[in-house]
Amino acid sequence: MDTLAKLLDGVRARGAVFTRTVMSPQWSLRFASGAHLTLVAALNGRVWITPADGAPMELGPGDIAVLRGPAPYTVAEDPASPPGRVITSADYCARTTRAVVVGEPALDPRTCGVDEPGSALLISGAYEGRTGISDRLLDALPDVLVVPEADSDRTFLALVAEEVRRDKPGQQAVLDRLLDLMLVSTLRAWFDRPRNHAPAWYRPTDDSVVASALRLMHDDPAHPWTVATLAAKVGASRSGLARSFARHVGEPPMTYLATWRVALAADLLRDTDDTVSSIAHKVGYSNTFALSVAFKRRRGITPTQHRAAVLHSRGLRA
Repeated sequence: MDTLAKLLDGVRARGAVFTRTVMSPQWSLRFASGAHLTLVAALNGRVWITPADGAPMELGPGDIAVLRGPAPYTVAEDPASPPGRVITSADYCARTTRAVVVGEPALDPRTCGVDEPGSALLISGAYEGRTGISDRLLDALPDVLVVPEADSDRTFLALVAEEVRRDKPGQQAVLDRLLDLMLVSTLRAWFDRPRNHAPAWYRPTDDSVVASALRLMHDDPAHPWTVATLAAKVGASRSGLARSFARHVGEPPMTYLATWRVALAADLLRDTDDTVSSIAHKVGYSNTFALSVAFKRRRGITPTQHRAAVLHSRGLRA
């Protein structure tokens, strides 16, 4: 059961924004592009990433960070330094795509800032849209996650660092696919670290009963599952399944299923024009009211309010 592959299957960068930023001492940038997923890596020097609500996290050379948006964040040489510039979706570069420094030759494509010896060198790539990036994936991520160089696949970072400076036919398609590969590789490395408490759908389990129950719920969330029907399918008693599931997953089977259904509904509300009633049936609820109750219990808003918020945010970015 490779749920991560399923959740990432629809994530496809299209026109991903990439920059190679060369910064002089005491630099600090505030990123407010509204991107829902951004990857940042320091090629040399050490940087600090400060999310909108959270403590600063240090990034060393070769480390890769994934930032969950759309809230803004700061990347700086010193977390105490106030931002000297705000980066938006309309101007993702510290200067321009082909920044020209007065008295200096033009910098490489997608290179921003001032090119001088000893400066910090930062690579960033952002998914500007939400299509394909599921709530089920985002819910499993902190605002900022960091994979140290020792645990990351250096191959992708080296390729990105090389390709981001090129300007050849098909270059955007190459960068899009590299961003996808870098995201998958980084998330896999982060989930594999025991202390990061990977979600139940990622963690391998040696309990075949629990693994089978998870597979059944993921493959057919609309089925009217109960603990009894799940237990019958996996060849266990109801009490035995309930105990094993809670021990390995951290919550009862029906609680897990309800959370999974609501997250799936949130994705459908965002990515399709299906009615709330139709979505309710697709994720296992008998009617709109039942879905609304479950949705509000877990998210604090109704499905209709969720869809309205999505449409509003798209309007703001248009």
